[in-house]
Amino acid sequence: MALSKNRIKYIHSLELKKNRKTEKVFLAEGPKLVGDLLGHFPCRFLVATAEWLSQYPQLPTEDVSEVSAEELSRASLLKTPQQVLAVFEQPEYKTDASVISRSLCLALDDVQDPGNLGTIIRLADWFGIEHIFCSPNTVDVFSPKTIQATMGGIARVKLHYTPLPELIRSLPNIPVYGTFLDGENMYMQQLSSNGLIVMGNEGNGIGKEVEQLINRKLYIPNYPAERETSESLNVAIATAVVCAEFRRQAASL
Repeated sequence: MALSKNRIKYIHSLELKKNRKTEKVFLAEGPKLVGDLLGHFPCRFLVATAEWLSQYPQLPTEDVSEVSAEELSRASLLKTPQQVLAVFEQPEYKTDASVISRSLCLALDDVQDPGNLGTIIRLADWFGIEHIFCSPNTVDVFSPKTIQATMGGIARVKLHYTPLPELIRSLPNIPVYGTFLDGENMYMQQLSSNGLIVMGNEGNGIGKEVEQLINRKLYIPNYPAERETSESLNVAIATAVVCAEFRRQAASL
């Protein structure tokens, strides 16, 4: 099936959140990412070069367009197109706060950068964190930039958009962690194997309303302590450091 101008226009329209929301779809590009997602989300249609298609004789969609590299570049949102792009249906997950009592979960309070969100999803996938709860103002997970940055982690990590204060208030006797400059040294604390780790906005950190509900304040110490250093860590890097320590302690039990 040839790639029409209308289809190219449709693919480009998915850069906008309102169009993704209306259509309930998202765009993914590249052999690794598309290959990872094909078994996890229904595929509306797929556009690929003959080289890529030769490796996938059976595809879970009949709507496939074989194109030249030049045609793919006209449809792609990437500066350097990578053999294949696909449009997938957005998953709909039921928000179940009880998973926080049984496992370690993340919460994101107004994270704004698509790359940061995608990297955090990738980190969660690496550290076996299956649920991320996002404030309504957190960037859209189905942004093409976010999807690309997940490197396939979106296939195994479920995101839920929900007001965080209400979520946290519904968690009786469950540890809720957050990182603050006045928190306790993370490496000197006994960290639990379940609970919620809250990470904040790139510029403003964790909002005041959410901060008041956090019952375990942590601090990521710089090294050495007396050395002058950067003001703060990028939120995705901070998430990696915190998750690594939680999993290190869990592994040593």
